[in-house]
Amino acid sequence: MNFLAFLLLGLIAGAIAKMILPGRQGGGWLITLVLGVVGALLGGFLGNLLFGVGVNEFFSLSSWLLAIGGAIIVLLVYGAITKNRSHA
Repeated sequence: MNFLAFLLLGLIAGAIAKMILPGRQGGGWLITLVLGVVGALLGGFLGNLLFGVGVNEFFSLSSWLLAIGGAIIVLLVYGAITKNRSHA
């Protein structure tokens, strides 16, 4: 998968992960892109480690499921880190 396709996958996976998670997550489209790409990397790594399947092709269901799953994990960690910040 080329770099632009991976960025698009990360952006869409991050947006889907934000829609799946309950509550309000902060951050705009740039944070969504970054967290989605990090989540896609994490999902690909975990998928390769556990199942022998990575994020290889854009139109592969396993790539999308791994990217969205990784983005959910990253969003949960991001939410836990930013939840206790004061907005003073």
